[in-house]
Formats: sequence, C-alpha cells, structure tokens
Amino acid sequence: MLNALFSVGLQILYAVGATGLAIYGLQALALTLVRLHSELLKKQGHHCAQGDAGEDTPRNCVDWPAVTVQLPIFNEVHVVGRLIDACAKLDYPSDRLQIQVLDDSVDGTTVIAERRAAFWRKRGVDVKVLHRSDRQGFKAGALKEGLAEANGEYVAVFDADFVPHPDFLKRTIPSFLDSATKHVGFVQTRWTHLNGEYSALTRAQALALDGHFVVEQAARHAAGLSFGFNGSAGVWRKACIEDPAVGGWQDDTLCEDLDLSYRAQLAGWRGIYLNDVEAPAELPPQLLAFKRQQFRWAKGSVAALRKLATSVWQGGWPTLIRTAAYVHLGGYLIHPLLLVLLLVSPLLMLSGSQPYLPLAYLSLVSIGPPALYALAQRRLHRQDWLRRWAHLPILMLLGMGLSLSNSVAAWQAIFGKGGAFLRTPKFRVEGSSDSWHRSGYALELEPIVAVELFLALYAGIGCYIAYIYGQWLSLRVLAR
Repeated sequence: MLNALFSVGLQILYAVGATGLAIYGLQALALTLVRLHSELLKKQGHHCAQGDAGEDTPRNCVDWPAVTVQLPIFNEVHVVGRLIDACAKLDYPSDRLQIQVLDDSVDGTTVIAERRAAFWRKRGVDVKVLHRSDRQGFKAGALKEGLAEANGEYVAVFDADFVPHPDFLKRTIPSFLDSATKHVGFVQTRWTHLNGEYSALTRAQALALDGHFVVEQAARHAAGLSFGFNGSAGVWRKACIEDPAVGGWQDDTLCEDLDLSYRAQLAGWRGIYLNDVEAPAELPPQLLAFKRQQFRWAKGSVAALRKLATSVWQGGWPTLIRTAAYVHLGGYLIHPLLLVLLLVSPLLMLSGSQPYLPLAYLSLVSIGPPALYALAQRRLHRQDWLRRWAHLPILMLLGMGLSLSNSVAAWQAIFGKGGAFLRTPKFRVEGSSDSWHRSGYALELEPIVAVELFLALYAGIGCYIAYIYGQWLSLRVLAR
C-alpha cells in the first residue's frame, strides 16, 4: 500500500514538473512562430513587425530634448572609466545632455569616477558623480535619488558593464517624439557582447541572451504583449516614471526594472523594443559570477510575479495578454520544475513506473527552446549560426546546474524573504586575457556548491539507470 502511494506521489510530482516545462516550451515555440510571422508581414510590406522598429529611425532632429544618462555603479574599479568615457562620447547636443554617475562604491571606484568626470567636464560634458554613503534601496534607490536631480525629459540607464555606441541616443530618442508615440513610456534596445567569444561559458550566455532579445522581446512587442525593461541600455520618459499611477522606482524586488516596466504598462504606458539598436556589454567570465547574476534575476522576477499577480489579473488586459504576462513573470520557475524532474525521475524508474504520457507531452514542445535559439543565431550570424547554436548543450547543462540555486531564489521570493542586491562583478575582460582570476572581485566557492556536485552525481546515476532500463525519454530529461 505504501509503495503504491509512493509511486502515485512520484507520478503526480513528475506530471506537475513535466506539464510546467511543457508550458514554457510551448511559450518558446509560440514566440518563435510569432517572430517568423512578423518577419513575413514585414517582407510583404506591412508595418506591424514592431520588433524590428528602429532600423529607419531618423538620426537628425531640429530640437533634441534634454536627456539625463544615469550610471548606477557599486565597486566597479575595472570598468567605471570605460563606462564614463563611452557615455561622454555620446553624439548628442552637449547643452542637452546630463550624465549622472550614481556611485554607491566603498572601494577605489569613486576616485576613478571623479577623475574621469573632471576630465570630461573640462571638455564641456556635464558629468557629475553623486556618491551615496549607504546603499539604501540598492540600484532602485540610487536611480530614484538621481531622478530628483535629473534635468532631462528622458532618462537613459546603463549598467557598469556596458559601452554604448555614440549614436545610441539619436537612435532611441526619436521613438518618443512622434505624435503617435506620446504614450511610449520606455524604449529597450538589444544587448550585444563584448566578450562573447571568450569561453564556452560566455558563448552559452550569448546564445541565451540573443534568444531572449532577438526572438522573445521582439515577438512580445510585435504581438502587443507586455514585456520587460531589461535594466540597462534603455531609455525612460521621465514623466512615465513619475506618473502617480506608476509609482516610480521601488526597491521591494531585486528586479526593479521588470517591476517598473510592468507597472508602467498596467498604467497605460507603452514600451518599444528596438532590435536594430545594439548596446555592447560584458558577459560574466566566471561561473560563480554568472550564477550570482542568475540568482538575483530569478529572485527578482519571481518577487515581481508575487507583487504584481493581482494587478495583472485586475488590470483589464485581455485573457491572452494576461496569461502571457504570468508565464513571462514566472519564467524562472522553470528551475524548480527542472529540480523536481531531476529528483523524481530516477526514483520512478527504480520503482518500475513509466510516465510515458507526461514525457510525451514534454517532448512534443521541447523543440521550442532549440528553435528559438536557432532562429536568433540565424538572424544575427548567417555565416556561422550553426557553430554558435551548437553551444546549446552547454546552455542546457548550465540550466540544470543552476536549478538548485535558482530554486532557492524562487523559494525566497515566494515567501517574501528579502536580501541584499549582490552585484555581478565585472572584470573588463578583453581578448583572451585571464587577468580577472587575480582580481579582488573574483568570487569564492559557497557551501551550496557541494550540494550541486551531489546533484550532478545523482543526475549521472539517473542517466545510468535510464540506460540500464532502456528508458530513453527519461534519459533525455535527466540530461537537460
């Protein structure tokens, strides 16, 4: 009797995990098809492929509006100079450009920032370092305090690892200026990669981010779905942030960017995604740094789901848009689902159970993510897209490896546990240099790594069991 109940319990857990993953696989497939459909419409002469907006953006304007560029930083010795220099070189009327270095640093970053700011002020660029003695509100708090001193009608935001092109503002600001775009609250551009070819880790990250921007963001925008501001390489209308119905920057999640963009869209503001405007940034070269970044994103996005769930339900959006918003906000819940499958699959096989139906259901839509990443690489790199897409197995292994850490992040978010904003260290990795290993910013191993190694061994044992029992579909799940 107990064995039967145990088997049924395992089947239920497996069905929940497999069905949840199928939902996210279906989303990836749907967004891929939407992206292809929008491209087809564009080729036929229609103007509804909004995901590619920006390629015909005018670069000249008689009266450019005032813009404030905000640079939130915390302990960025290696990259703060590069960031300030790039923003000071933005091709924009100097009398209408203000640059705020929002510095919460407690190391030598502030000295470097002040030095570079002074250098550019002598050359007529309005650059000011606003140093805070505490990190109240973390990044959201810094942006909020800086906004009080911002004189721009529009506010661009760049994280420390970005190096914007000189024409960035002249390719984004016009999206706000047309009379038909008076309700545009924010513009997001596509991230590219300064060190995408550095290692297998950065290639896998580049593959994931390319899929997110080229397909997911573009498709959501083209379909009229809600989508998120990515926290950097974008521009906000100041009036949108300050709209009482929006509520400004808030620090009760670690994804203040996703939170604000959803509150803005719920209040009636629109977002625009410009796929053709590129913003180069550095990818984390250290696995532990990438893991920390993913933990923060997972916890922040699930916290945003918890915070905004009721507002999305009551926001008056059509059912399709509302459902898509929930799936989007809950995207990192895929990791607890992966963890469930990892833990349950070997036990099911040993008990003699064969969950064919959930596995078949999962397999049906599992082509979604590979197709999404393939389309993104095909659109960006026609000559060698297949070589880049071949890093998909590494990305899948990373996803499984992060399942425990990101599940902990999701658990903390669901139950409202706070925590510090742990920055992703940047090292200014250029070329093949490995100097980041000697940086004081390099992260040390944490105790959870031991548990993750055990899970890797457990997955390996599960794969062996699947091989012995001939359960190839289970083998496929364990190798995800």
